[in-house]
Amino acid sequence: MEKKHIISLGGELASGKGTVSKILMKRLNYGVYRNGDYFRKLAKDMNMDVTNFNIYVKDHPEIDQQIEKSAAEYAKDHDNFIIDARLGWYAVPQSFKVYLKVDINVAAQRALDDPTRKDSENFNNIEEQKKDILKRYQVENERYFQLYGVRKEDESNYDLIIDTTNLTPEQVADKIEKAYNGWLEN
Repeated sequence: MEKKHIISLGGELASGKGTVSKILMKRLNYGVYRNGDYFRKLAKDMNMDVTNFNIYVKDHPEIDQQIEKSAAEYAKDHDNFIIDARLGWYAVPQSFKVYLKVDINVAAQRALDDPTRKDSENFNNIEEQKKDILKRYQVENERYFQLYGVRKEDESNYDLIIDTTNLTPEQVADKIEKAYNGWLEN
């Protein structure tokens, strides 16, 4: 399979995908394609939080299919970019596939502290946020398996797996950049 100059950055909720993709964009002078932004916009347009929209999309697979198809279509005509999407690795298999993991307690705190999530997630404490993350994780897993027959957390799908729990976003970006350059050379 021909390699493309594309990094698919997937992973768990609040694992740092958005922050790390911004760092890599600057370092590599790459663009970015974010499925999550589009998903959140659709949820907001329908006056739903992201968890309820996830449940809604389970019964409306055409929405999911369009979101994943849009990433694959974009990759046909573009190079030198990062796909920030849970199934970016699936949509663009010729990309360098990265999965970010994180401890659930750290993820919940990160999400709770993230002001950009307040439009589509609004929780009062870490326990509410944690409960929502776990629910979304389960709903997404069921949806992706039902629709595509894949498990996003199956580490065999990726070229690189990083646990971001105790790393800064810059350290995560360092690891990705080093591994990506090695992948391109081989």
